[in-house]
This record gives sequence, structure tokens and C-alpha cells, in this order.
Amino acid sequence: MIELLQTSLPLWTATAVVIGLLVGSFLNVVIHRLPRMLQQGWQRECRLLLELPDQPSESKPESLVFPGSRCPACRADIRWYDNIPVLSFLRLKGRCRQCSTKIGWRYPLVEAITALLTGVVAWQLGFGLFGAAAIALTWALVALSTIDFDHQLLPDNITLPALWAGLLLSVLGGPVSPADAVIGAAVGYLSLWLVFHGFRLITGKEGMGYGDFKLLAVFGAWLGWQALPLIILLSSVVGALVGGGLIASGALRRDQPMPFGPYIAAAGWIAMLWGDAIIQGYFSFAGL
Repeated sequence: MIELLQTSLPLWTATAVVIGLLVGSFLNVVIHRLPRMLQQGWQRECRLLLELPDQPSESKPESLVFPGSRCPACRADIRWYDNIPVLSFLRLKGRCRQCSTKIGWRYPLVEAITALLTGVVAWQLGFGLFGAAAIALTWALVALSTIDFDHQLLPDNITLPALWAGLLLSVLGGPVSPADAVIGAAVGYLSLWLVFHGFRLITGKEGMGYGDFKLLAVFGAWLGWQALPLIILLSSVVGALVGGGLIASGALRRDQPMPFGPYIAAAGWIAMLWGDAIIQGYFSFAGL
């Protein structure tokens, strides 16, 4: 089977899309539960630090596995045949089987986007170590981007393993050398760290979070320091255009913070797949 996937790009891509659909369903759980799990952990740590008793009414801590998926309205368990990615949503017409409450459109959208992005990576990079690793990174970026949109939070539980994976990949034969990966991680983190502190000194405000530094360090580790200027440029341009559009439309106030992580994630993902082609195209256009 592995030999067949290696020799047939369409089969590998189709297989990756199916896996992406299944993983997209799990990412919905991660997006929904991980911020709550982190908040519960922070609350427990604060009580221990302040030597406060546990709250009797506090709910049992969640995990990414237990309890099983439930309807948020009636709390009925969702059966496996009602939890098939995208298809179950369409079959049930976007409603809970038990109470007919509408199911949020985000669930099938995350599943579909995850499958689509997984297929694009599989087609572009083919079957191999870096292709499989890039797919896993894509899944992490989907979760990080959505969580950041919701909570302005890029959890260390995802960014740090992704950073270490990039460094390890450079040793195992990834697209960049270990030296470039280490330098890329350091430069990626420090570049935004310097911008953050410079902006704070000038304005007295914090312009971004530390999670953004770590996410850029992730791409530095995966793609090397050479890719960072393109990623910073792409993320800044897209962020400025989207933010300006949201402010002009009234959907975002000028003093309202906007998460930057999704734009770093999108720019890094594009650079991972087409960075060399973009740079070569620019040089050709500029006549360099």
C-alpha cells in the first residue's frame, strides 16, 4: 500500500483528503475544549498558589478525549453515525437529531477546510517525510488560527511541539539544515520580540502577544531563516488589508485588538508550499 501511495499522486492526495476530514472533526474538539482546559488549569494553579479550597460546584476537568461529543443544547451524546465529517451535518440538515437545535456552521467548515488544505499539501509536496510532516503542521495551524480568532490565544501546547518538530525535522532530512533551522527559530522569535518591545516603548501599548513570536519561530525552524522576510511581508500585508477592511465596514473598532496569529499561519503555510516560486517570480518581474 505504501508503494502504491508513493507512485500514485492522485491516490495519495485522495487518501490525505479523507484523513483530513477525520482530523478536522477532531480539530473541532481541540478548538472548543483546549482553551477551556487551559483556563481550568490556570484556575487550579491560582487556587493552589493562594491556598484556596476547591470549588464544590466546579465541573470535572475535560480532556480532548473524554467526555464524548454532546449536543451543547440538550447534552445528548452524539452517536458515531451522526458524527461523520460534513456528511452527517448535511444529512441532519444542520440540526441535532434529538432536540433539533441548529448545529453551528463552523463544525463542517473546519472539517472541509482541513480536508482541502491537507489535499493541497499532499498534491504539492507528494508522499514522503516532509509531505507528511507538513500535513501535520497544517492541522496544527488550523487549530491555532481558529483558537486565536476566538480567544486571541496561541496555546503553547501546540506551538512548542510544532517548534521542536521543525528542529527535529531538520536533523532527519527536512528542507533546511539544522543550523538554518536553529537560526530561523531564534530570528523568528527575536524579530517580533523586538517589534513588540519597540512598539510598547513608543506607544505604551502591547501590539501583539508572545504566541505570535513562537509561531514565527515555528516557521523559522521549519523553513529556515531565509523564509522569514517573505512570511513577515505576506502576513503584514494580509493583516493590514483585512484589518482595514474590517474597520471600514464597522466590524472592527480602531481600538479593538485583532489576532495576528492567523495571518502568520497563512503566510507561513503559503511560503512552505510556494515560497521559492514567489521569490523567483518577484526576481524575474524585477529583472534581478
